[in-house]
Amino acid sequence: MTSGPQASRPLTSRPRRVRWVAAAFAVVFVALFTVVAVLLGGDTSTGVYFRLSDQLAMVGIGVLLACGALWLTRPRVSADADGVTVRNLLGSTRFDWASVVGISFPDGASWARLELPDDEYVPVMAVQAVDGDRAVAAIREMRKLHRAAHAQQSA
Repeated sequence: MTSGPQASRPLTSRPRRVRWVAAAFAVVFVALFTVVAVLLGGDTSTGVYFRLSDQLAMVGIGVLLACGALWLTRPRVSADADGVTVRNLLGSTRFDWASVVGISFPDGASWARLELPDDEYVPVMAVQAVDGDRAVAAIREMRKLHRAAHAQQSA
């Protein structure tokens, strides 16, 4: 890492608003399916009998749906003087700053992206438009780290 007043500290960013919404949905899924499981416990006049295993399965479905909602909170980006690590929904990849052409946030896009050589790009789902100023700050810090790394390479 470079020294002096322009030295940037490592950045770690996660989406904020998505975490709140996903957590709320997770709670609703578990609560709703638990209530349904309890209500289905008695004998009904329809001739359908729900046993304890059926009730537990309903709660299990609620838990699985909650896990699916919480999966949306997985994205994270970590950047330091050496490179950037992007963790999206399905995987995590580390990029050296030398292999990153730029960092952009196209108009109308939901999240930022790393621009790579040959017109390729990697979405950075951790920096989302709905997070407003937090997203702007994360992009600025990543760009600062990117510039510092390229300046150090050319020096």
